[in-house]
Amino acid sequence: MLTAATETWEEKVMRNNKFRDWLQRFAYGRYGTDELNKFLAMIIFILLIIDIFAQSTFLMIVILLLLIWETFRTLSRNTSARAEENRKYLDAVGSVRGFFTGGMRRARDKEHMYFKCPNCGQRVRVPSHKGHIEITCPKCRTKFVKDTGAKR
Repeated sequence: MLTAATETWEEKVMRNNKFRDWLQRFAYGRYGTDELNKFLAMIIFILLIIDIFAQSTFLMIVILLLLIWETFRTLSRNTSARAEENRKYLDAVGSVRGFFTGGMRRARDKEHMYFKCPNCGQRVRVPSHKGHIEITCPKCRTKFVKDTGAKR
């Protein structure tokens, strides 16, 4: 084996290629990163910033546990379980985001009323102040009657 000073450019490339090949073999079949891991990384970063000022042992333990969990998820070979965890996270985040974005839009909209289809749960927008109207769901074609308020 040649020392680092006498190692040729081709030998350095071969050594780097061996490491790259080993890393690719190691990563093959691993789950990798997803939205939940990105969220965990953001939480860890925020907690680290807080810990700079708070200098709390408890907070550092929480950060360490979150970092271990994030690394475990990234290197896991059980991709179906990790995908299920990510799906649950996305469902929870989607409902919270939907509440704030859709709820605010519906609160500002005074000319329409919103109803959920009793069959499929699709949200249907109808004009307000039309009295009793029959609504047809655009998704499943179920018809249902709702009161939109007194006619003006």
